[in-house]
Formats: sequence, structure tokens, C-alpha cells
Amino acid sequence: MPRQRHRTAPAGGQSGAAAPGTGTLAFVESPVQLLNVLEWAHSADLGHGPGSAGRGGPAPTSLTVVVLSPHDPMTRGQLRRMAELARDEGHTVRWEEARGGPTAPMRTVGGLTPLLRRARRIVIGDPFSRYVQLLLTLTRARDLVVVDDGTATMEFISQLARGERLVRWHRHGSGRGARDLVFAPFSATARRRLTPAPEGGRRTVGLFSSMPVDAPPGVRVTTNDFAWTRTRFGPPRVMGAADIVGTSLVETGVVDADRYRDAVLTLARTHGATRYFAHRRESTEKLHRLAAETGLEIVRPDLPLELIARRGPIGRLIVSFPSTVVHTLPLALLGTGVRVAVCDIDPQWLTAHASPRAQGFLDGVTGTARDVQRLPFTQRMAAG
Repeated sequence: MPRQRHRTAPAGGQSGAAAPGTGTLAFVESPVQLLNVLEWAHSADLGHGPGSAGRGGPAPTSLTVVVLSPHDPMTRGQLRRMAELARDEGHTVRWEEARGGPTAPMRTVGGLTPLLRRARRIVIGDPFSRYVQLLLTLTRARDLVVVDDGTATMEFISQLARGERLVRWHRHGSGRGARDLVFAPFSATARRRLTPAPEGGRRTVGLFSSMPVDAPPGVRVTTNDFAWTRTRFGPPRVMGAADIVGTSLVETGVVDADRYRDAVLTLARTHGATRYFAHRRESTEKLHRLAAETGLEIVRPDLPLELIARRGPIGRLIVSFPSTVVHTLPLALLGTGVRVAVCDIDPQWLTAHASPRAQGFLDGVTGTARDVQRLPFTQRMAAG
């Protein structure tokens, strides 16, 4: 059975009303997005540090984080924990049940419109989100900042530079279904808002990223070096065994489930791994099968892996498939002696439903990772 790592979080709803004249409004839909908003706020010197929100009433803050809550229970749980950390930093957190029924989107948009009108700066974690694209059409803010949503940031920048429609890399097909056509005007408007104004224009676009990106002219890039994470957590206790980081490539239809299981088994045997850190979107059925057939201890983290690893204990070697963590963990674990390795995805692992762009994108994620050990498929099989 997968082992759960839990901590009770407060019930849903809003925490703290947004202060009049809020300077910055951030929209997040995942724990990683919220982590990177906190990293951005730390770099921008917003907030007042741990515990500041609980002394003598609400602490003044120039950042309001709006959580557009998803349905997935694991994602919601991690978001609640991250929301606690954001409040500890002195930020206002507003929890929106944005998908809680057919009328939820209308209620959410209606309730957020006054904040959108007042905000001077908007920070977003997922430019591909239809919800976020809709909200961007309602704001007058002239300063937009995009923080990392994992490796999807690399695809966003590439599409922005080429003037293409914003489409997630793993989506198969033309993206021209009925819902796409209905939403097309909002998506086009959002893309224009995310495109830097000509030199001398009043609209600015910034990117806060730990990913290797080649931003188009006019986009201000600030490097995310995970300074907040390293300041607040750790250093961790390092164990002798290795850890494997899971991926949702099976759940998104990119990688065959049996091929993935075989790869995890070989990696565990080759590198002496004892634990498997599950991705929040991995299915329970898949994790039960991995536990039974590999003998690995399955851990469902209650925070993004960068924070879990920094708190420790963590393995001396972390083995991952192409994913965000091969870029972020070396930064979060700087100076700890922990090594990060990435295993290539062999083309034969891809399903018939995988996007034609999948192999190139995954190769790019692996090939651009810095300070990691490369585990090519052929070498891995020979070692197994």
C-alpha cells in the first residue's frame, strides 16, 4: 500500500480579504506554481518572513495569492500546505472553489473582477490555463509576470516567440474542437497580453524561471535559484540509498504503462533505490502495481518535491525521468552532496496516442538539464 504523508489543513474558503489597492495579484492552480510564486516574492522582497501574519492581526502585504482550486485530492492537499507557507510569509491567500459545480466559474470570475481591476501587477503560473486566460482579459494591469509551471514554461516561451497558439506539448490533435473554437477569442487576447509591447510601450512582461529558456525580445527574465527554499528548509540528512522520482507520463498518455514499470524496476535494481516519490497525478492502481512488482516504498509527498528533498531525509542519488525536477532539484539541493540523474525516454516507450512533439520535447528537457547525470536508455539496459 502507498504510504501517505499527511498533515491536517484548514477547510476550504478564503483566508483574509484582499486589501484595498492590492499591488500584485497571483493566480495559481498547482503546488509547484505556488512554490514559484513564493520564490518570486522572495526575490522581489515582498512579504515579511515566517510568522509575520500571526502577530497583532493581519500583516500588511502587497501580494494576494488566488488559488483556483482543482478537483484532484492530492493536488488540493499540497496546495493547502503551500497556502499555509504563503500565509506564514505574510501574504494574503484567497482560496477559490473555482471548479465546484456548473456555476462556480461565474461566481469565481465575478468575485475576482474587482481585484483584477485594481491590481497593478498580475503573476500567473500557467499561461496555458483557460481559466487564467479568461481572467487576463479582465485586468488593466500593465505588468505581467509568468512564473514556472515546470517544464511547460519551455514550451510556452517557444510558442510565444513563434507567435503560435498556446497549446500544451502533450496534447494530441489540432486543438480545434468545439470548446477550443468557443474559447479562441479569449485565448488570443491572453496571448496578446503576454506578448511584450513594442519598445517604449506601457505594458511589460516578465519571466521568473529556473528553466533554460531563450525568451523573445522584450521579455524580462529573472533566474529562479530557489533561494527561498534553501533559506527556509534544510540542509537535509542524506541517506545511503537512492530515490526514484515518479512521473505522470503514463497518465497523460505519453508513455506505455508496462514499459514504464519495467524501466522503474531496472532503475531500482541498478542504483539500489528503496523509495519512489509519486507524482501527485499518478493513479493509485499504477502505484499499487509498482509497489508489488518492484518492492519500492511508495511515498506520496504532501509538498512539492523541492521542499521534501530540502527537508530530508533524502537519498544520495535521485533518479528521475525527464521532468521539472531535473532542473530544480540541483538548485534546491545545492551544496548538500546529493546527485541528480535523469533517465532518457526511449522512443519505443511512447504510446500510439502520444503527441508527435512528445519525443522532441522530452529530449529537450533532458538535454538542457544542468548539473545532472545522464542515464541514456542503452546504458541503463546494459546495466540492468
